[in-house]
Amino acid sequence: MTGALPAALAALGRPVLAALAAVGRVVLFAIAAVGHMLRPPFYAREFGHAVMQIGWNSLPVVGMTAIFTGGALALQIYAGGSRFNAEAVVPQIVAIGMARELGPVLGGLMVAARVASSIAAEIGTMKVTEQIDALVTLSTNPMKYLTAPRLLAATLTVPVLVGVGDAIGIMGGWMVGITRLDFNSATYLKNTMDFLKFWDVGSGLVKGAVFGFLVALMGCYHGMNSARGAQGVGAATKAAVVSASVLILASNYILTEVFFSA
Repeated sequence: MTGALPAALAALGRPVLAALAAVGRVVLFAIAAVGHMLRPPFYAREFGHAVMQIGWNSLPVVGMTAIFTGGALALQIYAGGSRFNAEAVVPQIVAIGMARELGPVLGGLMVAARVASSIAAEIGTMKVTEQIDALVTLSTNPMKYLTAPRLLAATLTVPVLVGVGDAIGIMGGWMVGITRLDFNSATYLKNTMDFLKFWDVGSGLVKGAVFGFLVALMGCYHGMNSARGAQGVGAATKAAVVSASVLILASNYILTEVFFSA
């Protein structure tokens, strides 16, 4: 009985210590990556390629997600508001919901599903095929050549995707409002513009920058630490998407507390 308690505590402490060690490795990786982002040399070609991959190629999926989310949000708010004779608040709530929460979060999750997996698979495959070792042989720092351009590109392009997604989502709510819910188009748009404040949009863009950084960070981290073989690349890809999604949701709550609970 005496030895059972230490054994139980040891069994509980091992995963906790492993989790803390993993967090420490990610933090050190992030610090090193940011340092490489701020110091020359800069690889403009890799940065441009990452902008196209992360930003432009993600626009269709973010736009489709936003327009259907805005439409569904308008229907749900109308259904709930009708119980209290408050159907007129649909434009305002759709606008603030998309700008503050749904636009950044859903946009970030879509980018995580598409980009984090792609980055992890690409870098993991390079590691498996020893291309990263070849970069080191050629005196090229893999962190600076592979990680820094992707982090910078994601941090700059995801806020743009969020802003476009906000506009498309609000347009989706407007389309549903005037076609299904009998709203006057001019009144709907005026209520939206009158209610939406600068910081409602600005806070969403800040969230987008943080989410973009986290998505690229998780993709690069798990790709760089991928195990050998096809199974290792698959596990790194899965871990990148899961960790990026969880970090987006956790950081969204923290940022919301900071922005709107003061």
